[in-house]
Amino acid sequence: MALNIEEIIASVKEATVLELNDLVKAIEEEFGVTAAAPVAAGAAVGGAAAAEQTEFTVELASAGDQKIKVIKVVREITGLGLKEAKEVVDNAPKALKEGVTKEEADEIVAKLEEVGANVAVK
Repeated sequence: MALNIEEIIASVKEATVLELNDLVKAIEEEFGVTAAAPVAAGAAVGGAAAAEQTEFTVELASAGDQKIKVIKVVREITGLGLKEAKEVVDNAPKALKEGVTKEEADEIVAKLEEVGANVAVK
């Protein structure tokens, strides 16, 4: 049996959407493939590009042993008053800064860890 590509293409052009859907299902079952594979591969590539994060959130997990020093650093970082900074530290875990660059997040983490706080970057 000779395969005539032109006849197959002509038949596909004349087929209805329902007929083409049935054809795709039959090919998937017969050969154990899926027509969705190229779409999934494209999504995986897009997901890898999206995984490269540019904005970070610095979260105070806990104050540690030197709570007063942590409150001072939180005031410096956020610009909050003493009472507000104390509330943030008391209510940890709490986000301190959102949407910061990697460099700024690293600086904030270094300052807080220097005074004994536990910090997370998300």
